Amino acid sequence: MSRDVEIPDRLPIAVVDNHTHLDISRDGVAVDIGAALAAAAAVGVDRVVQIGCDLPAARATVEWVDAYAGMLGGVALHPNEAPRLADSGSLDTAYAEIETLATHPRVRVVGETGLDYFRTGPEGVGAQQDSFRWHIDLAKRLGKVLQIHDRDSHDDVIRILDEEGAPNAVVMHCFSGDVNFARACLERGFHLSFAGTVTFKNTHSLRDALAVTPLDRVLVETDAPYLTPHPFRGATNEPALMPLTVRVMARVMGVSVPELCAEISTTSERLYGPW
Repeated sequence: MSRDVEIPDRLPIAVVDNHTHLDISRDGVAVDIGAALAAAAAVGVDRVVQIGCDLPAARATVEWVDAYAGMLGGVALHPNEAPRLADSGSLDTAYAEIETLATHPRVRVVGETGLDYFRTGPEGVGAQQDSFRWHIDLAKRLGKVLQIHDRDSHDDVIRILDEEGAPNAVVMHCFSGDVNFARACLERGFHLSFAGTVTFKNTHSLRDALAVTPLDRVLVETDAPYLTPHPFRGATNEPALMPLTVRVMARVMGVSVPELCAEISTTSERLYGPW
């Protein structure tokens, strides 16, 4: 745990961090995976879904899910990776490796995939959309959960999912939309995963979206090392800080913390299977 933050109180019922990146170094220092998982378990976050969204991270994820009982994995090419790989002529080779890695029995997620119009300009949109369609197809062929990255691209994400036909299980990772977008996703049977952004003071529309989401469609995540919840916004995030987000979510949804924790745990196991 960073010296900049305090350890939160333990949750009454253990939950799952639906999306974390333990492959990404914190302040230039590689993560001690065992220590990070132990710190999280000590506050009631006893299971995580580790997401590897470039080739090195995907390879590491497949190694770690065999080494750590509390970790399942997801692999994909991030939307911002697709244009870079396409430009270098190596996208097809990368697809082939991701498909092989995704067949691992403890890799339960294809993701994160989707669209990102914030970091990639118009010249990369075609490659992103083609990559998104490829990952949708992969998730359907392998029977895996699809985790979606959606930044400044709500309409196109929904359009492409409708055109391709969504897999049976879709998770909107780090949900960032308003009430109307939440309802559009929920009508299609998707699950919404909320990160530390829901605790930020200025994210009223995000909390409104959470408030209309049924309990059995809600997930929670860190997206660590990013999106550290209030009051430690700006510090390095990690799974052990997720209780801060869970408690805010319970308050917004008007349910008790134990009720929300139990539902998140049940939903996570229903989606991903046993750890």
